Amino acid sequence: MPAKSKAQQKAAGAALATKRGDMKKSALKGASKSMEKSMSEKELHEMASTDRKGKPEHVSQ
Repeated sequence: MPAKSKAQQKAAGAALATKRGDMKKSALKGASKSMEKSMSEKELHEMASTDRKGKPEHVSQ
């Protein structure tokens, strides 16, 4: 599943870094914290590797 915004991609990248042990869990906040708990490493990788070009900074709900 590709990221829908730059913010979502950044959060997925932070969660992925934590899953891989490159970052401490205590450094996570908000969406990245819940993503780390609920998504697999493969799902996070897919979301974090989305191309940023043309993506909005945030997606309105």
